[in-house]
Amino acid sequence: MFDMSLGEDLSLIQDQVRHFSTSVLHERHREFEERHEVPEAVLAEFAALGLAGLELPETLGGAGLGALAKVLVLEALGAGDPGAALALDGLGAALYPFAELGGAAAIETYAVPLLDKPAARALLVWGDSERPGGSRKPLCGARTCDGVIPWVPAQRADLVVVLDREGAAVLDAGFRLTPIKGSGLRAAGAAQLDFIDAPIRERWSDRAGAARALARWQLHTAALMVGLMHTAAETSREYAMQRVAFGKPIAHHQALAFLIADMRSAVDATRILVQEAAWRADRGQPFTGAAATAFVEAVEASMFVTPNALQIFGGQGFMQDLPLEKYLREARTLGLLAGGVDLAREIAGAEVVASADGFALSPILAEEP
Repeated sequence: MFDMSLGEDLSLIQDQVRHFSTSVLHERHREFEERHEVPEAVLAEFAALGLAGLELPETLGGAGLGALAKVLVLEALGAGDPGAALALDGLGAALYPFAELGGAAAIETYAVPLLDKPAARALLVWGDSERPGGSRKPLCGARTCDGVIPWVPAQRADLVVVLDREGAAVLDAGFRLTPIKGSGLRAAGAAQLDFIDAPIRERWSDRAGAARALARWQLHTAALMVGLMHTAAETSREYAMQRVAFGKPIAHHQALAFLIADMRSAVDATRILVQEAAWRADRGQPFTGAAATAFVEAVEASMFVTPNALQIFGGQGFMQDLPLEKYLREARTLGLLAGGVDLAREIAGAEVVASADGFALSPILAEEP
């Protein structure tokens, strides 16, 4: 039997973040979306919670709590506003190339200084683009980066980290962010990112480390999607319990009742996959395939949950008076991060093919207490 309880410490952290997410992020999500940023007062309130350094080693001033704690926090923040969650955590997923490729020295050089500046942003982008015929052109060479990324969820950045299959590059100059309207995650900002002979400040080459950094980024994004899906499913369920048709709440009609149950199951199943992959990472076990699988499931589940949540509201679900259309936009946009779902499918599929027991019972589910 596997005990899935979180323990007192993680439960307290989760409750604290849920309160902040509900009372601040969810209540003001339209304001943040219109501003394309989160106000300084909210940044300061988030900084006071001490969550930005959750995964940093204690020796460098962090909490050293690991991947599972991080995905729990991200799920709670994603339930409020995933775009704001990206804007609040200035270091964000950029920590992962530092940790997996550069080690403690890179974290101390690049990550720690950002935590002392609440408005600072480090931006992580995927640097492999596929050409017709299957060939790939990385954004970065040995010394410079050149190319254009049409959309990134930020309008300013102090550091840009370009992750690809071979490693990662750190840049602090030579790039330009041109603000655009964007579709989802507007609270984080939206811009086109141009590299023009951008000089690389530091470059690490390690395929295994790059794979782990990407996997952590996929978990980071998938956790936000779980929170978003949970809010969308619960919002539509509550409405279905209140809306009466043919003499009873529409949630009591069988077809809709089954749909609501399927939506809740999709959220819970994705949550388990995300937490399992995070558990693997914290235990030092191989987790790249599990993270890719969780990301794929998060994308596919979100494309089931958010459109159906909107449809339960009928035509009014498309109106900006309600957040349902926003949930759909956010879900689609999150699926573009971390290299996108096609890359995750490729990784997850390769993991199954390479493993002789690819469909064996996961150790996290088989563990004895």
